[in-house]
Amino acid sequence: MKAVQYREVGGSPEVVDVPEPEPGPGQVLLKVTAAGVCHSDIAVMSWPEVPFGLPLTLGHEGAGTVAALGDGVTGLEVGESVAVYGPWGCGTCLECSRGKENYCLRADELGIRPPGLGAPGAIAEYMLVDDPRHLVPLKGLDPVQNVPLTDAGLTPYHAIKTALPKMVPGSTAVVIGTGGLGHVGVQLIRALSPARVIALDVSEEKLELARKVGAHETLKSDERAAGRVREMTGGAEAVFDFVGVQPTVELAVAVAGVDSAVMLVGVGGGAAKVGFGVNPYDMAVRTPYWGSRSELIEVLELARAGAVDVHVETYSIDEAPRAYERLHAGRVNGRAVILPNG
Repeated sequence: MKAVQYREVGGSPEVVDVPEPEPGPGQVLLKVTAAGVCHSDIAVMSWPEVPFGLPLTLGHEGAGTVAALGDGVTGLEVGESVAVYGPWGCGTCLECSRGKENYCLRADELGIRPPGLGAPGAIAEYMLVDDPRHLVPLKGLDPVQNVPLTDAGLTPYHAIKTALPKMVPGSTAVVIGTGGLGHVGVQLIRALSPARVIALDVSEEKLELARKVGAHETLKSDERAAGRVREMTGGAEAVFDFVGVQPTVELAVAVAGVDSAVMLVGVGGGAAKVGFGVNPYDMAVRTPYWGSRSELIEVLELARAGAVDVHVETYSIDEAPRAYERLHAGRVNGRAVILPNG
């Protein structure tokens, strides 16, 4: 079967032929319908060394139909359309027992890694899922349109839910970066809170998308942005940085107000300077990661209700390397989705 792999440190994604996997006991084989392309993949491919073996089949946003069930698997039927919950955990520690496998306490110890970020991922014609609990039925949702919700929806949803107490009537939420995660984040804030949304990006095309999906105000993310946001707000109650590079992290902290929540979601490697007298009183900086299994179900329910609509660009599996090139160059507006069997 065809798969898109990162094969050597410093290399680029390649389309290769690999053996079709077979499900072992407790596993599920999916015929992949759609797989998302994410900046996290590019971050991994920029590391000077990786903490797992290569080659790696990429893709941590996946949806497909059940192709085969390993021994002992129940609750699923062959042909069923499902989405993959990506942050796999041990399933038994305290956080996993709460459904928060994104915060599994034993994943590192046990060598458990998410698909596409250590385990074989979804940008392939078939993929193995380690346990049926990591699959959520799509129940009629279009897998191509909604596969990004497994990360680009779940990750902002988790961050936004945590900050909801700050987003009361009359408050302002600032969204930095309105690409794959950010344009979904704008919609989620609008769906879940009465907060005014100010969206920032370096791309006018992405700001136009932010306006289209519900941002009240949009600003170019430049050297004047922090001052302009503070003039408009006096300090925002909630700030979501979906980029995470040093300039955007500094911007996020600069626009936050007293008793605010700053969520550093992007994995760009930036770090915030935090200390008494450095920041507004009671400003809290958090680094949320992905989301829980129950939150993925909630995100899909929001999509089913029409509250979230992901802007996608589709590519064949042979075009996947070009999709990564476009993403790296900032030319993807919304989310790139690969159709391995399309």
